[in-house]
Amino acid sequence: MHKNSEYPSRIACLSTETVEVLYALGQQDRIVGISGFTVWPLQARREKPKISGFSTANVDKILAVKPDLVLSFSNLQADIVKDCIRAGLSVHVFNQRDIAGIYQMIATLGRLTGAQLQADALIQQLQNTVEEIRLSNAEKAHRPKVYFEEWNEPMITSVRWVSQLIEIAGGINVFDDVSKEHAASQRVVNGEQVLQAKPDVIVASWCGKKFNESELVERPGWCELPAVRNGQVFEIKSAEILSPGISAITRGLPRLVDCLSQWRERNG
Repeated sequence: MHKNSEYPSRIACLSTETVEVLYALGQQDRIVGISGFTVWPLQARREKPKISGFSTANVDKILAVKPDLVLSFSNLQADIVKDCIRAGLSVHVFNQRDIAGIYQMIATLGRLTGAQLQADALIQQLQNTVEEIRLSNAEKAHRPKVYFEEWNEPMITSVRWVSQLIEIAGGINVFDDVSKEHAASQRVVNGEQVLQAKPDVIVASWCGKKFNESELVERPGWCELPAVRNGQVFEIKSAEILSPGISAITRGLPRLVDCLSQWRERNG
């Protein structure tokens, strides 16, 4: 398995998006362990040992697969990374928060594994998808106001790449400025702010748990929101849109387009 390679031959992936990218680059044989929260590709869950959660991990389980590189994502894994480094492991931490960062992550994985050409092709394919959808929605006469909820208690609105995808899909994120904040704790909003924004569409993607629509629509005053009054409340599974990788573009973006298309159909 790449024994004489100048590139890492035993990679531990602590978040789902790097697993998906390495499979897309044809580098899945290098993966020796994945997060239990890995979703795509489906065969990864069958083929690869699960060695971590997302924000928690037993470093002994990571050490057991003898990685020569650990791939991590975000400040939420800072403690895991610290333990891995102390244990003598090489670690690369990604921290992308926008679409450009997703492309950069793919390019970096291409360089780390000697699959630069495949990475360039994948990036071009994703860019083409984004541009096609952007152009198809650029001339739409009406752009609905969208409130995206990433978590319910406290109410956390969209991370930056989701806000960009809303715009590409033909909507207007009512909290676009808030989405530019790096940490989730900086993207907390309250019910009164949502009431003032009067979103036409609400999209919920409660990270890691099932969306409860009745809990949302029964919030004080929310029955008068255009989105609630007109039945324009949708769920997009968090695995489809809240992992900063391929699926956000290939799965999450089309789902956003579908949500906004339903609003347009209702509003002529």
